[in-house]
Amino acid sequence: MRLIDLFFKALEWLLVFLLAGMTVMVFANVVLRYGFGSGIDVSEELSRFFFVWLIFLGAIVAMRHNMHMGFDLVVSTVSEPVRRVLLTLANGAVLAVCLMILIGTLQQFHVNATNIAPVTRMSMAWVFGVLIPMSSLIGLMAGLRMLGYATGCLKGMPQNGRSVVE
Repeated sequence: MRLIDLFFKALEWLLVFLLAGMTVMVFANVVLRYGFGSGIDVSEELSRFFFVWLIFLGAIVAMRHNMHMGFDLVVSTVSEPVRRVLLTLANGAVLAVCLMILIGTLQQFHVNATNIAPVTRMSMAWVFGVLIPMSSLIGLMAGLRMLGYATGCLKGMPQNGRSVVE
């Protein structure tokens, strides 16, 4: 198994852990609040943080498997050379947005590092810091796809569920 496959398998297991942890914390808190009139304060905050990480890390896995929503009516009806140009432009736009997110996150990092979560006392840089790997990895995949379509190494329409960048 290649290193990149191991990385994404580990990322998928992290997603499983985050979802399971979030589910257990919320369920336990509901049972404790309604059954015993008390709860675990940290579980509400941590489950929110887990949810944020679940969404952004899940976006990386979805990008690898080309499972993000797309509007491909125009792309699927044009000739192969025009399709490659459109897919190059679309991936270039994704790369540009990822660069903006990455730059903005890095510029705001010191602000988030000094903000402290009220219950867990964690730096909010741990919560919003997930945007750094998300924008970096999705941007890298979009950039590689953009180059692949521009040079003709990638052709046709990527299929949902099939990895385009290996």
